Amino acid sequence: MESKLRPLFIVVSAAAFALVFLLMPVHLAAQSETAAVVGTVKDSNGAVVSGVAVTLKNTGTGITVTTATDSKGDYIFNNARIGNYELTFTADGFDRTVADNVVLTINARQRVDITMQVASATETVFVTGAAELLEVETSGRGQVIQREQITALPLNGRSYANLALLSPGVRESHTNSAVGGGGREAAFNVNGLRATVNNFLLDGTDNNAYGTSNQSFSSQVVQVSPDAIAEFKVQTNTYSAEFGRSGGAVINATYRSGTNDFHGTLWEFHRNTVLNATGFFKPVGGKPPLIRNQFGFTFGGPIIKDRTFFFGDYEGFRQIQKDLVFSTIPTLAQRQDLKCRSGTPDPVRIEILVLIERSFTRHRSSRPVPSFFTFTK
Repeated sequence: MESKLRPLFIVVSAAAFALVFLLMPVHLAAQSETAAVVGTVKDSNGAVVSGVAVTLKNTGTGITVTTATDSKGDYIFNNARIGNYELTFTADGFDRTVADNVVLTINARQRVDITMQVASATETVFVTGAAELLEVETSGRGQVIQREQITALPLNGRSYANLALLSPGVRESHTNSAVGGGGREAAFNVNGLRATVNNFLLDGTDNNAYGTSNQSFSSQVVQVSPDAIAEFKVQTNTYSAEFGRSGGAVINATYRSGTNDFHGTLWEFHRNTVLNATGFFKPVGGKPPLIRNQFGFTFGGPIIKDRTFFFGDYEGFRQIQKDLVFSTIPTLAQRQDLKCRSGTPDPVRIEILVLIERSFTRHRSSRPVPSFFTFTK
């Protein structure tokens, strides 16, 4: 009887552990893909105010965190996910003060200083524009590419990393070109350095595709769909020592998260031969065929409101392509000599000639892009 109950006990224990983990109100995140909020609280005379209760609330998920100012009037919130926040300040003898529309971007250190007014009645003071526009808390130099830019700007091939070219000091590498370079995705040079010394991070995790010859088809292990990226930051100089490894740029991307509302997208991007230009050299048989379909969806929402959320996405890729290739082939005299140099046909030479005269190659590829499913708390 005991041997029969043991597997049941293991299953029940694992289910209980999973349930406890889902109900935990703690958000575990890597430091490099989160943000921090810092600031100082003063009164109308410029004196610092200690013991002020400060509450940070994510307006999308409803998750709140509370701290208090120290003896110098300073406060800090670490490891906050990117998004839109609201700060609330309360203290005895002062009006309740609210700073709204505080936007946190990836790896930012946002300063929000507040001046509290002496309480004259029971009222709430709303402060707009309290967050400083210029980040002066860190020495890192970089640019944040927002989700609106990722989804709205045209991307041939739908690789979000190509938008890193919007940052100063970044240029496309020759290995990113399909002509001569092999078409390596997310290959670009930063400050004149090789494309192989860039550092790709996804939600704080190493996302670099390593190889003995660095000749893989992408610089990233996971090529996330642009619609599944919340935002990413391209840091090109004097970034924090927490990143390490990189001599080029740090491309720090973060996945989208579910919120208290259900939201999703559905898309289809299509390229067809009839919509393509012929080009300067028109082939005898007509335009080379190119039929490409990129399709997918995203969907996210709450599991437990204000506590646990989900988000998932899928993207598929289908392509039929025939390339136009220019080749130099032997002349008629050379072909006759190649076929029968010694007076008798040579089968090996004839086969080489047949291979040379094949000037067109048809490529058919079907590359599914993996789907991802994430939980955030």
